[in-house]
Amino acid sequence: MSAADELLDIVDVRDRIVGQAPRGEATARRLRHRCVFIEVRDARDRIFVHRRTASKLVFPSHHDMFVGGVVGAGETYDDAALREAEEELGVTGLPRPEPLFSFLYESPAHTWWSHVYQVRCELPVDPQAEEVAWHTFLTDAELEQRLDTLRWVPDGLETYRRLREFRA
Repeated sequence: MSAADELLDIVDVRDRIVGQAPRGEATARRLRHRCVFIEVRDARDRIFVHRRTASKLVFPSHHDMFVGGVVGAGETYDDAALREAEEELGVTGLPRPEPLFSFLYESPAHTWWSHVYQVRCELPVDPQAEEVAWHTFLTDAELEQRLDTLRWVPDGLETYRRLREFRA
């Protein structure tokens, strides 16, 4: 099954399920669905940063300071956060990500309910080749220095902005 065929729950502005659709259709028709964003820090408190592969359905070849993705039909946000973090980092036995906050992300092309998490990964990472083209760990200052120089996923930038406000 391709990523475009993955079945998603479609939700309303209050995050209540109103139907289901394949991911490709949800993206093409701007149907509101659910996503998770996980900030991953290593033992030295650096943030996992990566560039998405060119084959990604949404925001190909963009950089991101979160791992994550869509919540499958019938899946909980918490289960999706752990699944996505382990898949993208290429690890097993990761601690369950800690939920921080949620918000409705809306742009002219996309809309999804976003649940934001944090997790510490002290395991050696081996990122999923289908998802991650390049990766590194950056300090907060190093990440800030790159915000204006790299092409970032727009939803990740919005999530990062909200995470900074949440922690302030």
